[in-house]
Amino acid sequence: MINGAILGDIAGSRFEFSKPDRFNHKTVSLFDNNCFYTDDTVLTVATKYAVLNQISYRDAYVLFGKRYPRAGYGPMFKEWLEDHSHSPYRSFGNGSAMRVSFVGEYFDTLEKVEEEAKKSAECSHNHPCGIAGAQAVAVCVFLAKNGFSKKEIKQQMTSRYGYNVSRSLLFRRPFSKFDMSCDGSVPLAIRCFLESNDWESCIRNVLSISCDTDTVACIAGAIALAFYGTTGFDEGFLLKKYLIDPVAEEQLLYQWAAAPYGH
Repeated sequence: MINGAILGDIAGSRFEFSKPDRFNHKTVSLFDNNCFYTDDTVLTVATKYAVLNQISYRDAYVLFGKRYPRAGYGPMFKEWLEDHSHSPYRSFGNGSAMRVSFVGEYFDTLEKVEEEAKKSAECSHNHPCGIAGAQAVAVCVFLAKNGFSKKEIKQQMTSRYGYNVSRSLLFRRPFSKFDMSCDGSVPLAIRCFLESNDWESCIRNVLSISCDTDTVACIAGAIALAFYGTTGFDEGFLLKKYLIDPVAEEQLLYQWAAAPYGH
C-alpha cells in the first residue's frame, strides 16, 4: 500500500502551492517530468524500514531525513532532525499521518495497528491530534486492506476519532484552503477516498480541491490502494523513474520502497 502513498505524493507534488490557469483535475496528467517525491515519500519509506528492521521510528526518521535533507521538510521537523536530542515537539501537523501507511499494511490486528501508529507519531508529533491522525490513517489502510466497506470505514473514523467525513467535496471546495494540520488533512483525504471509484479518481479528487496536495494525495492514495488493490499504473516503472537518481546512483529509497516482505 505504500506504493499508493508514494505515487500519490508524486502526483500531488507539483500542485502543492499553486495550479496553472485552466487547470482541469479530470484531464491533467498525473505523472510527468515535473513531478517529484517529497518528504512524504522519504518518511513513508522510513516507516517501512523501521518496521522491517525492528528499530525505532525515531531512528529511522533521523536516518532517512539526514540521507535526503532536501526533500521539503517543514521547519519544525527540520529543527527536530538537526537537534541531537530528537525530542517530540507537540506537533499536530499532518506529518504524522502521511508517513504511517505501512503500519496499517503490515500489522495483523486493529489493536496492534493503533499501538504502532501511536509509536510512529509520538517520537515527533506527540500532540493528541497528531497521534490521532496517524492512527486514523493506519486504521483506514488496515480496514480497507481487510475487506471492510466504505460505510464501515466511515463509521470507524467517526466513532474512533470524531472525524467528520460525511461532508461532500462539492460542499468543501468553495471553502477549502491550504491546511497542514492533521485535523485539516486527514478527514479530507478520507473523503477523497470515499468519493472515488478507483485509485486514479481518488487522486483526482484530491487535485480538485485546494489543499496540501502532495500530503493529502499520499494519505488518500494509500487508503485507495489498500481498498482497490491496484493503482492502475505501472507502479514498478514509476517507482524507478522517480525514486532512483541516475546521476548520484542513489537507490536506497527505491530499494526499500520496492523491498518485498513477509511476516
